[in-house]
Amino acid sequence: MQTILDKNQLHLTIQRLAHQLMENHPDLENTALIGIQTGGIYLADKIVEFLKEIRKDKKIQYGKLDITFYRDDIRKELHVPNQTDIPFSIENKKVVLIDDVLFTGRTIRAALDALQDFGRPQKVELCVLIDRKSSRQLPIQPDYYGKAIDSIISETVKIKWETEEVILF
Repeated sequence: MQTILDKNQLHLTIQRLAHQLMENHPDLENTALIGIQTGGIYLADKIVEFLKEIRKDKKIQYGKLDITFYRDDIRKELHVPNQTDIPFSIENKKVVLIDDVLFTGRTIRAALDALQDFGRPQKVELCVLIDRKSSRQLPIQPDYYGKAIDSIISETVKIKWETEEVILF
């Protein structure tokens, strides 16, 4: 067991990700932030909370996307769907997908498929807390990442939001 990010590092990383988003989307006018159920929601909530603190004057378009029925492993095990909540159009918007850990890329592929049901975005970017860069099965890379790590397939990254730490098992 190895700590990847402790509580202070996690807070700083989330703030840095929020600032990077602000650098590339300064007005947030034509930008939609979409957290991927379930793990990405926690990170997205924290980023949106921080953005609201520093951009009190701006409305942030924030949605939550469930990808359960877009997964390619749906036949292997029973999945319980979560709620999708995207109360705005993503047509011609810059969309930032937010997830906790980028591993094989299959979750992001499913999210891209699911996103198409809500319109055709102008651009889609990816923001993740942890990029497990050496385990990719699909050609998907993050535009924003908190920390990139090399890990083997048998290791697991666990984000403990209740204690605010990231651990590699």
